[in-house]
Amino acid sequence: MNIYQILDKTHPINASSKHKFIECFEEVSFPKNHLIIRSDKVEKDIFFIKKGIARTFSNFDDSEVTIAFGEEGDTIISLKSYILNQKGYENIELLEDCELYKISTASLQNLFATDIDIANWGRKFAEQELIKAEQRFISNQLGTATERYIELLKKHPTLIQRVSLGLIASYLGITQVSLSRIRANIT
Repeated sequence: MNIYQILDKTHPINASSKHKFIECFEEVSFPKNHLIIRSDKVEKDIFFIKKGIARTFSNFDDSEVTIAFGEEGDTIISLKSYILNQKGYENIELLEDCELYKISTASLQNLFATDIDIANWGRKFAEQELIKAEQRFISNQLGTATERYIELLKKHPTLIQRVSLGLIASYLGITQVSLSRIRANIT
C-alpha cells in the first residue's frame, strides 16, 4: 500500500498539504523478527506498513501476550510515547520482511502546528487509534474466544496464512489446542 493510500485511508487532505506531509516520510526496510518498537524506551518515530505484517505484544509473567496485529496500511506506534513522550507498554515485532514509511514524532507535531489540514488528519488518526484500542478492549472483555477468532478473520482474512497459530492463540488468550477446536467447529 503506498503512502497516498495510507494517508487517505485515515482522512483525505488537500494536495498542497499532502505534498508537505509526504516530504517528511522516509521509506525504510527491516527484516523479519526485527523489534521496531521497544517497551523499554521512548519511541521517537511512527511507522506505516507499506508491505508486511507486525504484531504488538507485552511480557506478562515470563510470557509474551500478543495484543494486536498490523498489516499493509496499518500504523506501528507506541501511543504512550507519541502522546506523553514516555516509555510505552508494548513491543512491536515484524513478522515478515517489511517495507515501511517512517516519520518522526517531532516532524509530525511541527506539521500539525503549521497546517490545519494535516492537524485535522492527525485528529482523525488519533480518533481511529482510540477506536481500535476500545474495540480490542471490549472484544477481550465481552467476546468469547470463538467470537474473537471470527472477528479476527473478518478484519484480517489473510492473517491465518501469514502468522503462526501460536501467536493467534496468544492474541485470543487461549491455548493452541483450544484454537484448533475452535477452527474445527467453524469449518
